[in-house]
Amino acid sequence: MTAKVVVVTGGTRGIGLGLVRELAARGAQVVYCGRSVDSVKRAGEQVPAAYGVVADVTDREAVQHLWDAAVERHGRVDIWINNAGMSPARHKLWELDPEALDATVDLNLRGVLHASAVVLAGMQAQGAGALWNMEGFGSNGMRRPGLTVYGATKRAVTYTTDSLAKEVDGTGVTVHHLSPGMVVTDLLTYDYTPEELAQAKKIFNILADRVETVTPWLAGKVLAGAKNGARVAWLTQGKAFWRFLTAFRRRDVFGEDA
Repeated sequence: MTAKVVVVTGGTRGIGLGLVRELAARGAQVVYCGRSVDSVKRAGEQVPAAYGVVADVTDREAVQHLWDAAVERHGRVDIWINNAGMSPARHKLWELDPEALDATVDLNLRGVLHASAVVLAGMQAQGAGALWNMEGFGSNGMRRPGLTVYGATKRAVTYTTDSLAKEVDGTGVTVHHLSPGMVVTDLLTYDYTPEELAQAKKIFNILADRVETVTPWLAGKVLAGAKNGARVAWLTQGKAFWRFLTAFRRRDVFGEDA
């Protein structure tokens, strides 16, 4: 069987790097991007089998360059994962720095839109391909003070994914939701004071998982494929409910008791 060619945006850290590692371990030809030469180099040292490209996904020309680099190297792109994202400081909207607001919307939403446009045009020309958009807090309508901007972008990504699935229906190209749930990365713990983090960890240790726990499962599901418009979700409502019921079984996803 010919190895699948997979592109992962934001593949130099966190869930993205975990996906790059796991996809490559499963025999995929992986191309990833990061915003800086240093970040791409560091990721390449960790996953030598993958190929890194410097690209800012908020720039459509840069996304096109990433697509072209993958096609030039491997002849096609079978799967593209829009993973690149960020979260601003957890401030109320009127307290949030305008530059942080703009950067978050640019990367989490505008970047997904630009990348999706490039990718779906390329996949339509190929006659096949699968686009996966990464969901996050807010995708399902949950709300929390301090996460208005991040949650709004992820809610918009969910709408975008559903809409794109309708636009490509019957073309041989598919569009999907990828939902990793609550994962221990720098995004999860960003901007907490030590006191706040100590309290937050009580919930994180119930619901969250480590990158190395979640990404092998996600990689397998992505490579297996799914119906157009489908959602692949690690932390389902049933799983979350069960974890609260069994919260007496102490979990330590931060490894502090190791």
